[in-house]
Amino acid sequence: MNEDAIRAFFEKDYYAKACGIEIDEVAEGKATCHFEVTPAHFNAGGFVQGGALFTLGDFAFAVAANATGRQIVSLENQITFMHATKAKKLIAKAYEISSATKVCFYQVDISDDEGRKVSRMSVTGYCLS
Repeated sequence: MNEDAIRAFFEKDYYAKACGIEIDEVAEGKATCHFEVTPAHFNAGGFVQGGALFTLGDFAFAVAANATGRQIVSLENQITFMHATKAKKLIAKAYEISSATKVCFYQVDISDDEGRKVSRMSVTGYCLS
């Protein structure tokens, strides 16, 4: 799927849009996405909420995986939170590790605008088409 088509497809991801997530770069099996942190992203302790990080990572995976031209959904996600952050921007870089007919494996690294690695997500995807 070309970049324009993948961007058009994900315009319909209303949850990601509501979270402020934007696609920066996309290529087959790779994507970079980000969001600008707002008070709505913080937990009660004043750090970016883990669910916001998970959503960013899952979305970056979806963009990268679907850019292959196949319709792929998450089958299993595992996220490791490495550092709490109060950064102004979070960036997720997703890339394919391996792919077979029905199952694929991706890694997503999430960093803040200060260059600190915040979390890492491992995703198993399932190909619907």
